[in-house]
Amino acid sequence: MIKDNFGFKHKAGVFCAVSMLPSDYGIGGFGKECYDFIDFLAQTGQKVWQILPLNPTAYGDSPYQSPATFAGNPYFIDPYTLYKKGLLTEKEVEQFKRTSPKIDYGYLFANRFKLLRLAYAKFQKTGLYVDYCTKNQGWLDDYALFMALKVAHNYASWNSWEDEYKFYNRAKLQAEKFQKEMDFWKFVQYEFECEWRKVLDYAHKKDIVILGDMPIYVSLDSVDVWTMPNEFLLDKDTLNPILVAGCPPDGFSPDGQLWGNPIYDWEAMSKNGYHWWIQRVKRAQDLYDIVRIDHFRGFAGYYAVPFGESTAKNGRYYEGVSYPLFEAINKALPNLKVIAEDLGYITEDVIELMKKTGYPGMKMLHFAFYDNDAAYLPKNYENDNCVVYVGTHDSDATKYWAENMGDDTRAKFFKEVPVKRGQNLVDALILFAHKSIANLSMVPLIDYMRLGNEARMNVPSTPENNWTYILPKNYRTEGLKKRMLNLTVKGGRFN
Repeated sequence: MIKDNFGFKHKAGVFCAVSMLPSDYGIGGFGKECYDFIDFLAQTGQKVWQILPLNPTAYGDSPYQSPATFAGNPYFIDPYTLYKKGLLTEKEVEQFKRTSPKIDYGYLFANRFKLLRLAYAKFQKTGLYVDYCTKNQGWLDDYALFMALKVAHNYASWNSWEDEYKFYNRAKLQAEKFQKEMDFWKFVQYEFECEWRKVLDYAHKKDIVILGDMPIYVSLDSVDVWTMPNEFLLDKDTLNPILVAGCPPDGFSPDGQLWGNPIYDWEAMSKNGYHWWIQRVKRAQDLYDIVRIDHFRGFAGYYAVPFGESTAKNGRYYEGVSYPLFEAINKALPNLKVIAEDLGYITEDVIELMKKTGYPGMKMLHFAFYDNDAAYLPKNYENDNCVVYVGTHDSDATKYWAENMGDDTRAKFFKEVPVKRGQNLVDALILFAHKSIANLSMVPLIDYMRLGNEARMNVPSTPENNWTYILPKNYRTEGLKKRMLNLTVKGGRFN
């Protein structure tokens, strides 16, 4: 069992994806916008900055469908930082400036790598670069080869390549042919790492810790599945999945959610002591101070659908890996700090797994007002080893949620939440969260800003128009700073 705190007690934090930060280059990145945001958090009494996964995105633009578990997103590399390093000219940087109300991933894909190749043309390998490549060789070489082959195949999915490349062991024998292209992708990862380390160091100087996110599954079209197909439930001849991940139908999604990720072969993984998982979590621990593990209930029991189905209706639940995985992880990484995303359909096996690991779970307040005995209501928290969330990246903006509560929900809301005359309901819910016993209280920045669903990050089970929101350039107003600090102080989470 892990410790029941993160090195602090009763603090507050903010969720804001790096991509949401306003910049001159069409997406938030590791430039000035990151440092300004960290200053802003420090000024408003926040202790934790929660971000989305930093992995590269691909089809669908979701950071939860990444082509590379261990790699970083090239879009977060700051063009102006490359200019300051002498790798780009001022004219080149100006050429790639882009102001848009939302992130245009198609534009980024078509243009950002052109900029990075210009920078790479001037890059000179250093001792630090060589050390980085040596230290990360276990995943970096495979990633670089995978991306080189993706480029050679016009980014087609690896399981559509010719057999000499589709089968990893055969492709590896031909890596030398792609060495020049591989070196480019290693440079990209090196630059990502350098810039993120500086952001992380700056956050720590400001007494801010980073809460990162680790998806439970990986994308089928990923270097991870390509390099170790025997650790997933794949057809051995075609390398297509036998089962794919999803969620069963419910009141919000009558067809369920068909995610399409391949399912782990837990028996095969257990035979090598869950080596890949331990390395994966170790990488996350290296990038973040606290790791949020997404869809934690899937480790106790997971819902899977036969490959080829068009909806998730015909799936069923299977027994998960459960505690042996986390026993191995905790033994290998004794100082790991974890939050388990235990939302959704929670059964006894999930509750038992949470107790065994000792990981703090999530208490989502949007789910708290449907039942007098709801586990998400602060009065029902058994202890402080939990994290209360006003909302998440998958939920409605709280302003929209509050305006659209049903009559029963509204009645329970006003019964439980102290709302003063004239008080904004979003502010009242934030203060309700802060005053709970939960060790950490997390609030989406868009809720502090009282924005509606125009700022919503993701609508689960919808394939389009997600992950694109960008904050207005003038978001750091004195009024917002004052309100955030005031709510944090009133909630007893500022000291």
